[in-house]
Amino acid sequence: MTRVLDAIHGALKIVLGALVCGLLVPVSMQVLSRFTGLIPRYIWTEEIARFCFVWMIMVGAIVAVRDGTHFDLDLMPRSDNPKNEAAKRILVELLMLIVALVFVWYGWELIAFGWFQTSEIAALPMNWIYGAWPFAGVLFTVFILEKLVRDLRILMAPAQ
Repeated sequence: MTRVLDAIHGALKIVLGALVCGLLVPVSMQVLSRFTGLIPRYIWTEEIARFCFVWMIMVGAIVAVRDGTHFDLDLMPRSDNPKNEAAKRILVELLMLIVALVFVWYGWELIAFGWFQTSEIAALPMNWIYGAWPFAGVLFTVFILEKLVRDLRILMAPAQ
């Protein structure tokens, strides 16, 4: 299972890089067209940049959850006991799981809401942008469950 999750994680990193490039191209085109006149103004670039930005944030958050690099706050003092640390992580992971499931639940509602909508300029289906929320929620859930299993094993391991 870890191999599959590693493969998904690697693919997400590649997608994240592509989304960063996908954001830079239309934004660069906007800057060049506004301030230099070297290229004509393309009105669709703003909308595409916005779509890439939303997806970049969601995919970046998914990668950060798996890496453990998403921002966090230390509210409880650190412990030298690995079981205490695992218990604290489990609490945090359960709270993150709730948020992930909210993303899934309301993300599906967003998709239903935007099913017959298209973007104003590029005429792209709004599902493409609204789909970022349930997509992120599902992968948040998968990666959080992976961490929960790991921490539960630490917590349930016999004392040394």
